[in-house]
Parts: sequence; C-alpha cells; structure tokens
Amino acid sequence: MKRTLELLAPGGDLDSIKAAIVAGADAIYCGLDKFNARHRAANIGFDDLGAVLALAHRHKCRVFLTLNTMILESDIHVMVGMLNKLVNTSLDGVIVQDVGLFHLLSTHFEGLKIHASTQLTTHNEGQLKFLSKLGATRVNLSRELNIHEIRPLVLAARREGISTEVFVHGSYCISFSGICYMSSVLGGNSGNRGRCSQPCRDRYLTTPKGKNLPLNLKDNMAYFDLELLANAGVDAIKIEGRMKPFHYVYTVTNAYRKRLQSHTHHNTPVDESHDLYKVFNRDFSNAFLVGDIGQQMFSGHARNYSATHLRERESGHREDIDGTTPEPYDELADFKAETRAKIEHVRAAQAPLTLRFSGDLGTQLRVAVHTPDTSFVVSSESRLTLQRRVSARSQLNAEMLLERLKTLNETEYRIEQLEVRDLQPGLCVPHRELKSIKKRILSALNGSREWIEPIDVPVFAERSNAREEPTLSVLIASEEDVCLSDETGAELHFQLPNSLEGKCSGLVDLFEKNRHLIPWFPSILIGEDYAAALRFLHQVRPRRVVTNNTGIAYEAWKEGTPWVAGPYLNTANSLSLISLKKNFDCSGAFVSNELGKFQMKRIRPPEDFKLYYSIYHPTLLLTSRQCLFYQVTGCNKDTVDAACISHCERSATITNLKRASFFIKKTKGNYCSMYHRMHFLNTEIVADIPSLFSSFFIDLRDVETETKTDLDKSRLIQLFENHLRGHDNSRQELERRILPTSTQDLEGHLIICLLHHWGVRLHGWSWVSIQRGC
Repeated sequence: MKRTLELLAPGGDLDSIKAAIVAGADAIYCGLDKFNARHRAANIGFDDLGAVLALAHRHKCRVFLTLNTMILESDIHVMVGMLNKLVNTSLDGVIVQDVGLFHLLSTHFEGLKIHASTQLTTHNEGQLKFLSKLGATRVNLSRELNIHEIRPLVLAARREGISTEVFVHGSYCISFSGICYMSSVLGGNSGNRGRCSQPCRDRYLTTPKGKNLPLNLKDNMAYFDLELLANAGVDAIKIEGRMKPFHYVYTVTNAYRKRLQSHTHHNTPVDESHDLYKVFNRDFSNAFLVGDIGQQMFSGHARNYSATHLRERESGHREDIDGTTPEPYDELADFKAETRAKIEHVRAAQAPLTLRFSGDLGTQLRVAVHTPDTSFVVSSESRLTLQRRVSARSQLNAEMLLERLKTLNETEYRIEQLEVRDLQPGLCVPHRELKSIKKRILSALNGSREWIEPIDVPVFAERSNAREEPTLSVLIASEEDVCLSDETGAELHFQLPNSLEGKCSGLVDLFEKNRHLIPWFPSILIGEDYAAALRFLHQVRPRRVVTNNTGIAYEAWKEGTPWVAGPYLNTANSLSLISLKKNFDCSGAFVSNELGKFQMKRIRPPEDFKLYYSIYHPTLLLTSRQCLFYQVTGCNKDTVDAACISHCERSATITNLKRASFFIKKTKGNYCSMYHRMHFLNTEIVADIPSLFSSFFIDLRDVETETKTDLDKSRLIQLFENHLRGHDNSRQELERRILPTSTQDLEGHLIICLLHHWGVRLHGWSWVSIQRGC
C-alpha cells in the first residue's frame, strides 16, 4: 500500500480525545454540547475547545468539530454567536449536515473548512457537485456503498477539489443516514437533531423467523480492507464512536494505526484484530464495503458481544493455577485499567501566552508575544499619546489591556502573563489600534489565518401579504392512478423508483404521454440507477421536478429545469431556503415534517419561493439497502442482488414490546422501507398557518398501514380540495373517514408518547380527536 490514509478517530469527551491522540490518530472529530449528531455523548464545552486544540496540535493531530444536525429557525442566533468565536480559532474544520449552515459558513465564515456529514448520505456524483458548490472541502461517503461504487466517486470528488472519507469501524445503521425518522416518530428524539434513541436495536416480539432483534446489524469492521480503500484513492478512514468510552477509542485507533503503519512501511500487515473484540462490539461485518449484503450482517447481540467472544476464545484454552477459567469481565477490567494508565499523563491545557507591552510618549506601542513554540512582535501604526481628558478606563494599563485582548483566551492559547512595566503610564492609542493588534496576534497564532469580523444574526424579510389560495399536490406510484388527473385540479406527482436502470425507457414513455405528471425523485440513486435518472431527466425535460436527492437537484439546475426540494432533504430554516434559491435557483421546498407548528411559523421564505407541506402520508420510519425480511419472515436468497431490488415485492410487520406494530414494505424497483403503523394526518395546519404554504400535499401511494378509509382516491382528493377552500364539514369528514391516524405536532406527540408508555393503544383516534376531547 503506497498511499497514506488519514486516520480519523472519535472524541466524545476529554478522555476519549486523549486516548485517540495517544493511540496515534491523525485527526479527531468531536462535538460541543450543542448542534452535534451525538447529543447523548458527554461532548466538550466551548471552554474546553482551546485545550483540545492545543493538545492535538502539539501532537500533529487535526481537530474537526461536529455541527452536523438539522438547524431550526430558533437555533440561528445561537449558531451565529458560536461561529463568531470558532472562526478565529485554529480549528481545522467543521462537519455539517444542514444546507442553511453550509450557506452561513461559506458566506460569512470562510476561515472554516466545511466537511459534509454522513447524515447527507452522499452516494452519487451529482451530490458531490452540489456539495462542492455549497463549499464542502471533504465528503463522508455513504456507509452502504461498496468498493466498486466508492472508486468512481473518489475520482469525481477530486475533480471537484473535494477529499473523501469512509467509515471503517463502528456501528452500522439499518437505515441510510439522514433519512431515518424512527426515533423521531416513536419518541420525539430526532436523529437529525442528534438525539437518536436507537429503537432499531430494541427487542421485538419474536418474528415468524424466530428472531427478536430483527433490525439489529453487526458492527462495521474494514480492518482487513484498508489496502482496497487506499487503492481506490480514499483520503481518510473514519472510526465511529463518539458515544464510546476512552478505552474503546484507544484500542480501535491503536489497532488501525498499527495496521496502516505495517502496510505503509513493511508491506507485511500486522493482525491485531483480536484487540477489536476486547471492546464494545456486536460482532463484525464488512459486507457493505465488499458488496455482500445479506443475512450474515444481522447480530443476535443487542448490546456488547465482547465478553461472549472472550469466553468462547478462552473456553478450553487457559486455566488459572486453581484450575478455574478466568472470567472475561476480569480481563476486560484489566484491559480498561491498562488503557487508563496510558492516558493519565496526558494533560489537556491551553498553551501559555505571554504579552509584554512597551512604549513611551511619541513612540509606537510595541507588543512582544511569546508562546512555547514561537515569539514575534506586533507594533501599532500610530504613536502613543497623552490625553489628559481621557478617562482612566481608556488609558493603557494591565486591566484594560486584558479586557481588550480576552478573545485570545478563546483559542488554543491562554494569557498567562501580561506585563506593562516597560510601558509609560497614562498613555493612550486609538481603540482601532488595539483591535488591529489583536487581529494580527490572532492571525499569527492561528497559522496566518485571516481574522474574521463577527457578524450580526441575519434578519429575514417578511413576505409580502399578497397570497394565492394554496393548491393541492398528490403523490401516486401506480400507472392506474394517472387517470386521477381527469377528475381534479390537483397537481399529480409520480414516484420514480430507486432502481431506474432497466425501467427508464418505459417511464419516459409514461411521462411523454402524460405531460401533466411531475416526476418525484427518491432519496437514494446509486451508480447505474443515478445514471438512468439523469437519462430520464434529459429525455423527458419535465416542466418541474420534486427531488429528495441533491444530485438530481444539481442536474435539474444545470439544465434549467424548475425543481422543488422534497421532504426528505430535511429543510427546516430560512437560511436553507435562501441557499437553495441563491445557489441552485430552487423554486420551492417541502418543510420537514419533523417540525412542530411553532417552529414552522418562524420560517421566512425568500420572494417567489413556494413552500410545501405534507398533511397526509404514510409515515416513513427508515429506508434500508439491507433486506428487512431476513429476520422477519425469512428469504430463500442468502444475499441481496440487483434482481432483489428490481423484482421483489413483499410486506411484513414487526411488533415491539409495547405492542406497537410497524409495517415493512418492499415494492418492485425500490429498497426496503419501514412505516409507522398509522398514516399521518394534519388538517389543522391549513388554518393554523394560512399564509406560509403555497401547496399542501397528500400521499396516495398504496402503502398499507392500520389506517383505513372507505373513500376512493378521487373522493379523497375532492375532500382535501374542499378543505383547502374552507368548505364546511370537509375537515370533520376527513377525520371521520380516515382512521386511525397520527400527528407529529409536538404537544400532541408528547401526550401520545405518554399514553403509549402507560400501555394505552390509540385505535381509532388521531391527535386531533384527542385534542378536541381534552
């Protein structure tokens, strides 16, 4: 292996950060106590960041900060305040999910390098181009990709000036990242807000296949595949685990470091994979990377497999003097203590900074700056003066200078000494001079990075009061439903499959014969299926598209095709809307269904920009490249292949220990998806936020849940249209004829969660009816 891979390790707290550095990580990624996708990790405070930067940089280790959550409108002012501080530190980059945050960073905080989070599930070339235009310098590629899919994406990323990283160790998610809503829907803990409660790891009632952990995957381990990744051109390998303890981080990082070094320097790779079993794991698999997705990826160990592995290893092989086999927990405890000893001597502290001020009346103010690594001098441009009318607070003295230069303490340095004995008392310089001196000192300490002035929180213009009546948009997925357009004025959207290769020509014919249809692109389009989606877009040239895939968004923009950002792009703030319109001429966007009513009311879209909101749909919990039937009803095939995606059509249910059922559905040409047991219905929002939305949306695809109606699709559309027009009783009839349903309004969701917790099942009830009853 000729190329050197950067080893990127997690740091969920100070001890884990120390462990990663001692074990030889080239870079660490860590989060503050806000805006990161591991909210349940200990994380670090802003006051700790300077010490972390100092420690890491002393060991030639870079630091990337995770800001990889969906940003709400109410978060923007806090985020701006944080970025005003971060931009003038020596931070090596920030990891980002939210499109609005990309816009904020690239527009106002150019000193910070932007890395695209795994939450963006990047898997095609168009997405790389989209992220490049947003300012990304590195992209984390989707964990579901195999090495043959990774290789061309690495080349495409290089053409865009983007480096790539791949997860090689840690938890596999059953769902594509960023489009898993299971934790959000079931418990109000959004994975896109860093609060995933991992219900996929829970026990369920025993399935027909005899399994009670039907969604639980083994952990990722590409320890033996590093040469494959290096040869593919990947720039960095990443270890998952910001919620893991320090001994886990040390052990895994150390094992991968030794493996990399042996590859690079000796061409005889060492094998210390046995150490990886000593720390938390659910057993291991590399199936996504090698393209062997199948039943062997599932684990029967919901929590920790390490003790089981050690017990199996030791059985029959080693005994103590008294003839007993040592308990694996004793070995694990000893192992943890050994690791603790290795990091105890490591001290995380800001580097000391000494400032010596000197000058006399009529001379320049001179500041001698000393750190353990460097010394330099900064001087004022104007000369020192004696102003008798100036207050004592404006005269140069230790207290005043310390106050003016306290921003230096927010870096990896801390002012330990500030000396003024060589400065003549009672002298002054203009305030701008002290500000200039501070900028130059910061720039020198931060590797000549230019000082960035703090910005004010953006103020978004109120929309004009002129408003058209909202329209109705309808989603279908069956050619039999195309005729619905003959009976309604609603806009008809047609769901395109994940697997477009082989179906492209037939779909082109369908859309050319029905020019009123609006294509609805899915979230996931990998490899040849993405290429087929582009062919479809080029040949059909629709009047508008809705896309949940930013690769298609980029191509639509380049072709001049109007496009709308779909609901699974997780749009949640005004900055995202501004970015989509400014950078890609986006004509509209769906507001995320994870938002509550009061969160949505704060959003201010740009002029000539339409907002959409889904008021009736099957509630998607997750989408997976894995086959969800292996552990539920079983499958005759050992591995998932192209035929499975294009031809398989099945459904099943699983039920958790609280007796709530979830519906697994696989349709031809699509990946497996899982849905909540009830459809979502929110009729109230039409009146609650009358001026925000240009169109309300209903999903009439044939997705089976417990929700039933005796109305045909034409009658449903008519009732929804009447409701938008304010017709009497239409809302009540919808709520009476569509049962049971759920609503993710925050207040209602809390009550529903409590009722579920108490064992109350809500058959035949929606939140709306509960609210009326209360």
